[in-house]
Amino acid sequence: MNALPSSVSSVPQPTLKKSVHRECIEEENKHKWIASEKAGYDLGESSVRQWVKEHWRGYLRARWVEHLQGKCFWIELDRGDFGLLQREFQSHRELLDLILDQLASGKENLDVINWALANNLPMDAVNEILEALDINSRRLAHRFDTNT
Repeated sequence: MNALPSSVSSVPQPTLKKSVHRECIEEENKHKWIASEKAGYDLGESSVRQWVKEHWRGYLRARWVEHLQGKCFWIELDRGDFGLLQREFQSHRELLDLILDQLASGKENLDVINWALANNLPMDAVNEILEALDINSRRLAHRFDTNT
């Protein structure tokens, strides 16, 4: 029996598969329940729209980072991105983790670049990582998201 090429065998296989959209419904419902309890009546769709406005992008960004790290396979995200960080940037592991922390907290590329400049980080490596991650092409729209 032939062994798989190293490029194929190094791709992590997803053990946990989830849907971003299905999982976010649970988050929306938690938010709606808490906000409705505080208000004393069911806030309905307006509460979900508030959650989308305030939390959707950060929620999606955190799921994307989990996907890149190979922690959870999110079915709506690019299959080729799953576990990317286990295969790439091993020589810049610490810098990558710092950049991921910035991105997971909702920062955009320009925010990360300004943060890296302020902290005298190696800009060639920062730019290489940001270009490979390509966060601006990794957006999913929520059914109530008016900003995409």
